[in-house]
Amino acid sequence: MSFGIYAAGFAIMIAGLVYAAHLVHMPSQWIFVGAVVLLGVGILSAVKATRQKDSAN
Repeated sequence: MSFGIYAAGFAIMIAGLVYAAHLVHMPSQWIFVGAVVLLGVGILSAVKATRQKDSAN
């Protein structure tokens, strides 16, 4: 699984959640905080999912 594909999918999901939060009139500072937190979670999970296993020699 490619890091770029994983990150792009997560970015699309974040964009959808930000738009939904905007539609329900959530305060913009909380939308920003949520987006930053989700971005961090996305980066951590993408690195974990795409990292190469160390070969035990």
